[in-house]
Amino acid sequence: MATGGYVGKILYVNLTDGRIEEIETSKYEQFGGGHGMGSALFWDLVEDKTVDGYHPDNLITMMTSPLSGTLVPSASGRTECNFIGLIAYPIGWYTRSNFGGRFSGELKYAGWDGIAIQGKSETPVWINIANDKVTIEDATDLWGLDTYETQEEIWSTVSKGNTDDGTWYGVGTGRDSGRTLQKPAVATIGKAGENLNRNACILHDAGNAAGQGGLGGVFGSKNLKAVSVIGTGSVEIADPAALIAARKEFQDKFAYNVDAPEMESPVPNFPAYGAITLSPGFGPLYLPTHVPSRPQGCIGCYKNCRRRLSTGVSNEDQCVESLFFINGSNQIDQNKATDLLDKAGLNVYDVFNHSYLYALNQMGIMGPGMEIESSLPFEKYGTIEFMEAYVDCIINRTDIGADLAEGMARAAKKWGRWEIDTASGLLDRPNWGFCQHYEPRLEVEWSYGSILGDRDINEHGLNFYVHWHSIIRGMVGQEPAISAEDMVNLIAEGTGVGDPMGWDYSEEGIYGDPKVQAISWHRHYTRFWKQSLAFCDWAWPNFINFNSADGDMSGASPEFEVRFYNAVTGKSLTWEEGLEIGHKIWTLDKAIWTLQGRHRDLEVFADYVYDVPTEAPDGLPMFIDGKWEYNAGLGRTLDRDKFEDFKTRFYANEGWDTATGWPTRATLEALDLGYVADELESNGKLGA
Repeated sequence: MATGGYVGKILYVNLTDGRIEEIETSKYEQFGGGHGMGSALFWDLVEDKTVDGYHPDNLITMMTSPLSGTLVPSASGRTECNFIGLIAYPIGWYTRSNFGGRFSGELKYAGWDGIAIQGKSETPVWINIANDKVTIEDATDLWGLDTYETQEEIWSTVSKGNTDDGTWYGVGTGRDSGRTLQKPAVATIGKAGENLNRNACILHDAGNAAGQGGLGGVFGSKNLKAVSVIGTGSVEIADPAALIAARKEFQDKFAYNVDAPEMESPVPNFPAYGAITLSPGFGPLYLPTHVPSRPQGCIGCYKNCRRRLSTGVSNEDQCVESLFFINGSNQIDQNKATDLLDKAGLNVYDVFNHSYLYALNQMGIMGPGMEIESSLPFEKYGTIEFMEAYVDCIINRTDIGADLAEGMARAAKKWGRWEIDTASGLLDRPNWGFCQHYEPRLEVEWSYGSILGDRDINEHGLNFYVHWHSIIRGMVGQEPAISAEDMVNLIAEGTGVGDPMGWDYSEEGIYGDPKVQAISWHRHYTRFWKQSLAFCDWAWPNFINFNSADGDMSGASPEFEVRFYNAVTGKSLTWEEGLEIGHKIWTLDKAIWTLQGRHRDLEVFADYVYDVPTEAPDGLPMFIDGKWEYNAGLGRTLDRDKFEDFKTRFYANEGWDTATGWPTRATLEALDLGYVADELESNGKLGA
């Protein structure tokens, strides 16, 4: 029996022939868990790695980590999903997404370290996991239900009708069956996924979604409606005393202090609702009357950054999904619009650009009798009626929704607008057709990481410090809590990069050799510590902590990630060894993209990033005229030649061929990936 965080087996389900098999976790334990295990499984199980995301051979992995279902704070509740995606443009890269909640914990309690799903069922099905019993169930009656309705039906089926909170029921049969108060953890698609939308997601509970990449459409292509899991087992910990001691010390030194809150409630409306309400024509308006709410978090969380509202509408949503209808005039309609997405199973970050459609309408390009024919009620733009019509047309593929269901990038390409609108910035999609998340000309660990990878990275671990810290303090009329110089020094020390110039966002700093090291660290850290070990993006790394008991604002990283992992697993991994595993996983992913057609010539941004100066102020640390300061960065463009030179130096740093960006044999073999080099070479795509 496996010990130390792993339960010892991975579930393999082939929907084409109905096979249900076990894979030994130990074969993949070297990759940590989560993303690393998912990529290693993908490499082994997908013979042709160039297949389209809709192809039955596409493999979906839904992986836990050894920390899942344990007491490790903000690291026990996330599930990492890997698959060939649908949404990236022009190629649907092998990609990732993850979601929080209870799913990974229940999967571990059921006795599984992860799930690998391949093939395609002839009819709609769902996968039912109850401890070690796994069945493929008929989903004909579930097809057509929204994500909330589907979960409710599966809860009732699995619990034999015991769906009331606080009701015990048995899992399995016989004297050894377990009993639980938990509802099954269900990850499901809505109508968008059933209709094979490229921008469809999967949803778990009220608001935990694996959004980017189009996983919902991949589920739909396999006729897979949902995966349900319930478990009554446990996770064995190598050193329980060390784990409890580390958690208690972490809580005492770094957790939120209710008696002296710092940086937790900067804006009245934001933490309670996850949304900023805008009143048309008046700018930000923070409503004096709020819907009663309480905090909610994933299993094992110490931050509880989500919310549950007394209305039950838009529960467990935060950030961009609750900003979907930011131009709405009231909070109630904003929440309704968010629920439209959740129930339909739509990824907000692809459909977020409804303002782009409105701009085309105002330009006389889109609407009744116009160049792009559409009967959407643009005269009601800014009302919930428009949002309802907008979402409905996408999930039902009616009107321009037939194009939008292919993703905003492909829709714009079909309309003949892609080149002109991404050149001007009217359609701000800087990398692989994904919506602009943070300013790509300024916050470059975000934009560089995205274009060198497969998707918008959506990694906030450093973003909160370098981007939000000074902005949030400024929003409430406060000076930054830490100087720009002290901030970059703490980050440089914590990461191990050493040179604070790696976190310089000046026009000179974003192309320098220290930035190469910083971006490399960021790619390796996130691939292992966050996406493979499932440390939450909203909580880790913790290099700067405004609640620090020592008062010096130093945080828990890198000490506590290592302590938690070693306490759970019984291993003696170091911080640096974890980063090297991250390098291995990152390079394995690069090999997959290489087989799919990746070349350095493709790793370029949309034209507006190079040609259109920034207009919105930022607040990033910059080294200017011999001193550190927080600077707005106005008027910045990215220099094409300097970025190309940066790429050359980055490839060399990673051990990739500088002419193509392809991994080399020497690098792959040094990472114990010689078998990957063999396949690249047989396909004529091994770096020189």
